[in-house]
Amino acid sequence: QCSTASLCHEVAVADGAGTLGKLHGCECEGLGRIPSDWGILWGWAGGSGSLQHALRWQLSYVGTISIGTPAQQFSVIFDTGSANLWVPSVYCSSPACANHQRFDPARSSTYRSTTTSVATWYGTGSMVGVLAYDTVTVGSIQVQNQMVGLSQWEPGSFLVHVPFDGFLGLGFPKIASSGATPLFDNMMSQGLVAQDLFSIYLTPDERNGSFVLFGGIDSSHFTGNLSWIPLTAQTYWQIKVDRITMHGLPIACIHGCQAILDSGTSMLAGPGLSVQAVLPWQHTVRCSSILPDIVFVIGGTPFPLPAQSYILQMEDGSCISGFEAYALPVTTDELWILGNIFLRCYYSVFDRANSMVGLAPAA
Repeated sequence: QCSTASLCHEVAVADGAGTLGKLHGCECEGLGRIPSDWGILWGWAGGSGSLQHALRWQLSYVGTISIGTPAQQFSVIFDTGSANLWVPSVYCSSPACANHQRFDPARSSTYRSTTTSVATWYGTGSMVGVLAYDTVTVGSIQVQNQMVGLSQWEPGSFLVHVPFDGFLGLGFPKIASSGATPLFDNMMSQGLVAQDLFSIYLTPDERNGSFVLFGGIDSSHFTGNLSWIPLTAQTYWQIKVDRITMHGLPIACIHGCQAILDSGTSMLAGPGLSVQAVLPWQHTVRCSSILPDIVFVIGGTPFPLPAQSYILQMEDGSCISGFEAYALPVTTDELWILGNIFLRCYYSVFDRANSMVGLAPAA
């Protein structure tokens, strides 16, 4: 077990301040809240019910990695809802690429090209490019021969102004585009982490200190014991939810449903009728409203979300709900996306060795 309290020290990162440190394969990568007024609701890569929404709210978290030799730095979203690592490249002339850091293969002595193309879709953006191999450094963990997607085209305008360069997917190999091996899989196979798990802590406000801890669990950042929940699929970090309640009464997911823990999604997303049952007022709400806890019961354990976590105040002083509805085919079982609104409340452990997720109230 690693403790960032004793093993990590605060350092400045490109998008804020975070923590870095290493001991016996434990690595904690500092994350910074996205500056300015960005808040992005990302869908899961390749999903059928495309999530689309952009909010003027700071709910996304980014960290810094480097690619190549010598290192070229990039800010990325550490995304448990996808599995590919990709950044813009000098091959890309789209406005979204021109406005961000671009990887230059000619500057890296460890770069190896391939002829394999890659395309990745998110709820609000996409990239098309080519796969290559290079050295990727996260904190002081150095991963050799990592497959990296280098974008050649980023269509549309949405990615033009986002204050991050790319994505680092932490999902399972089965959802990786073009058969690319995810970064954490290479960390495990190359013996770079003490345990085959990583954990995420997100600060609930503007404070620094959010992190992804590769190979360890930091017990100083949660209270009580971790509740361990088995995965129902080895694609996304997907679990079974027993029900969703308010005042002790079921209001959605009545007969059980599935949920994906997705650090690349800002909000809480669910099927339209289910979200309507949870919060009939999906969008603007009165900031002075006294609203009850919404409780996700998972593995028999209640995980409450207090109103202050799911009611978000905008820069203009108005308030909105952190729940978002999306459409799924009628034949699809009820599925929820538990994004950063949920993850800010609960320290989360993503255990590849045992195919489980651990959750405990964040401290």
